Amino acid sequence: MKVSQRASSVAGSATLTLATRAKEMAASGLDVVSMAVGEPDFSTPELVREAVRTSVTKGRVRYTPAAGTTSLRAALASTAGSSRGIELTPSQVVVTHSCKHALNLVLAAVVEPGDEVLLLEPVWGSYDAAVSWSGARAVRVASRPDLGPDLEAIAAAARTAKGVMLNSPTNPSGYVWTDEELRGLLAIAEEHDLWIISDEIYRRLSYGDKQATSPLSLGESARERILAVDGASKSLAMTGFRIGCVFGPEAVVKAIANVQSETTGCPNALSQAGWEAALLEEPPEVDGWVSSFKARRDLLVSGLRDLGMECAMPGGAFYAFPSVAPFLDERGSAGFCDDLLESEQLVIVPGTVFGMDDHVRLSYALGEPQLQEALQRLGRFLDGRRAQG
Repeated sequence: MKVSQRASSVAGSATLTLATRAKEMAASGLDVVSMAVGEPDFSTPELVREAVRTSVTKGRVRYTPAAGTTSLRAALASTAGSSRGIELTPSQVVVTHSCKHALNLVLAAVVEPGDEVLLLEPVWGSYDAAVSWSGARAVRVASRPDLGPDLEAIAAAARTAKGVMLNSPTNPSGYVWTDEELRGLLAIAEEHDLWIISDEIYRRLSYGDKQATSPLSLGESARERILAVDGASKSLAMTGFRIGCVFGPEAVVKAIANVQSETTGCPNALSQAGWEAALLEEPPEVDGWVSSFKARRDLLVSGLRDLGMECAMPGGAFYAFPSVAPFLDERGSAGFCDDLLESEQLVIVPGTVFGMDDHVRLSYALGEPQLQEALQRLGRFLDGRRAQG
């Protein structure tokens, strides 16, 4: 007996593997600083926890509709619609077990085996696994030097594609797409009849004058080819609640709900209650978190540049993606990260995970003292690299 080829092709999350390794090292007594996993270090808001406690106390722990509770879907339609400047109805929303689950369900609903789906580098590695699991084929498209989208390259690759996956702000670079770039992508999608799968999990964590623009806001006709994914993990520090959603055309939303009903069943009732509470009244902590992440971003990027590293300023999310090209040997960024972990007990993610081997990703979802310590350790490591070279 053996594991199926389909399951064997899934290697598992590289970032979660690194995070697990860091925890094991810390448990053994080592002083580890981990910048690997994308998880806020803040506690889940009190009003979310209170809503969950109330649901437990009152016995609201039964199955819900497969697409999510009516009240949560209404809250999502209202909140998402107002924040994006559009009108959404509950029938255009399906609640899922997480944002990652939502991405997999979207692909199951709109692509066929053998279809091509464009992934825009640098790209979160789990997109590759999701596309592969759906039976489609991932086609990587390189970015511009500033890590923004190369629309000409996207247009060339779109001729044979079925869809394109968009993430703004981007994991791992924090790049925020401009309105002009989004309109350019929409024009390509309309010309080649593509689905746009928009991962908006970091949208609330934008550090400009306004939140990152969702392609849903580009017009009613555009929304017929856009499936937007969102969740509570990043902006509400609800990573362990595993709750997300999809906004899209009613027919696709219904299909996703049907697939979910026959696979995982309804989303967690308690997680739904907690998220609904946060949508009806945004927790007062959130604005402070966004300000804190922005300050941490500034501290980290300034520190990286002081160490002689090239690093674009992230416009959102909570990652920096500096170049390490001058410090690499034949083992690439994976070898760089292994040596850093061994010598300084500092955990960062190699750029190979995101399709750019001359970069590394550092999460700044940790306190400023830890960021300062991380910069000191990285500085010592780079000094040693320079001395060797």
